[in-house]
Amino acid sequence: MKYERTDSFKRDYRRLSDNHREEFRRVVREHFNPALDDYVRDPGHPWPPRLRIKGVAGMPAVWEMAWSFSDPDGRATWEWISIDGEPAIRWRRIGDHSVFDRP
Repeated sequence: MKYERTDSFKRDYRRLSDNHREEFRRVVREHFNPALDDYVRDPGHPWPPRLRIKGVAGMPAVWEMAWSFSDPDGRATWEWISIDGEPAIRWRRIGDHSVFDRP
């Protein structure tokens, strides 16, 4: 799955600890990317419960996921876009619950 990152996401990502960056990459590779592929094939396919994917309240078309439940917690927001005519995502924010202040 192709993706883009907002400048906010890039700044947030740099603030993460090395362990949290590594955990985020692992969860995306092992759980999130396969779930995106399943969703593209069948939008009725359920999201994996461990990711807690849902729409962001008050932000149509912006989604949230939980990628870590340890201290600090890990949350990320994203939206569907198209790149070269194919479904893709744009990562918007990453960090803890504070990303929901400006998702």
